[in-house]
Amino acid sequence: MVRYIFKRIMYMIFVFAVMSVILFFLYNLIPGDPARAEVESMKDTLTPQEYQLRYEQARERLGLDDPQYIRYYKWITKVLQGDLGMSSAFKKPVSEIIGTPLGVTVFVNIFSISLAFLITIPLGITCALKKHSLYDKTVQVVTIIGYSIPSFIFGLLFIYAFAVKLQWFPVSGMNTANFQGTQWEAFLDTMKHLALPLAVLTFSSLGGLTRYVRAAMGEALTMDCIKTARAKGLKERVVILSHAWRNALLPIVTLLIGWIMSVFAGSLIVERMFNINGMGKFFYDSLVKQDYNVTMAIQLFYVILALLGNLITDISYGFVDPRVRVNR
Repeated sequence: MVRYIFKRIMYMIFVFAVMSVILFFLYNLIPGDPARAEVESMKDTLTPQEYQLRYEQARERLGLDDPQYIRYYKWITKVLQGDLGMSSAFKKPVSEIIGTPLGVTVFVNIFSISLAFLITIPLGITCALKKHSLYDKTVQVVTIIGYSIPSFIFGLLFIYAFAVKLQWFPVSGMNTANFQGTQWEAFLDTMKHLALPLAVLTFSSLGGLTRYVRAAMGEALTMDCIKTARAKGLKERVVILSHAWRNALLPIVTLLIGWIMSVFAGSLIVERMFNINGMGKFFYDSLVKQDYNVTMAIQLFYVILALLGNLITDISYGFVDPRVRVNR
């Protein structure tokens, strides 16, 4: 196991290095001049000579006159030391401004993913146990409809029903402006603002996960070991939870860990619709503002998440099913 993990870590380092090269040179191919953008606001207040001097100083400070490979070396060296560079839009270090949207995204997604798991796993197991029944067919129709509808459609429907017609929840933001109260009241105010986006994120994910759990559980119930367990007279609850669900976990674990890693990713559509300053909206705004130090930092963060998710998935196979060995 230790040898396998070491090999995977070396593979992750290699992939990270390749992706860092691709991202750096890809973003540097985008038209634009960061130095020009930095001094453009001062153009009307400076003489042409002073403007040109400021521009040349900015290019020298940003290292834009160096060859591409020198610029990459300087950038990746700083990144490995924890220096993600300066944000051209916020005029602050990237490491300082990325924490707030990351915290918002984690907070929102932990709630939505937890709700989705609590609903879809029992629902998928129940459908597998009552396969081809009226209950199963009804759930399948509903999940197909839910799986086919984009998340922004759910958002529009929820906004119209609960914000416009019933006026139960606010449409955007995370807090009431100038809110004053205790910490508990502030938390309740935040949850009231997040009720609609949480509902959208949860409902848009129910269909796919429910069908996936149903398929995995249905296949596990047809295995010979399940027939043997029932023939021995074991209680149905023991057969389902201790035998069938354990065998069904192997194909499901990949999906579950992928969802857990997505806690940090953010949802661009939902965050834009409800004006939530999460990672998705933050990444989109950085692209629009051509704040490439921020966008490259976020992209590298997603690369690391994907690599860690794959490693955790492979290792978890051995814990879920002892027949699987991950030491080679």
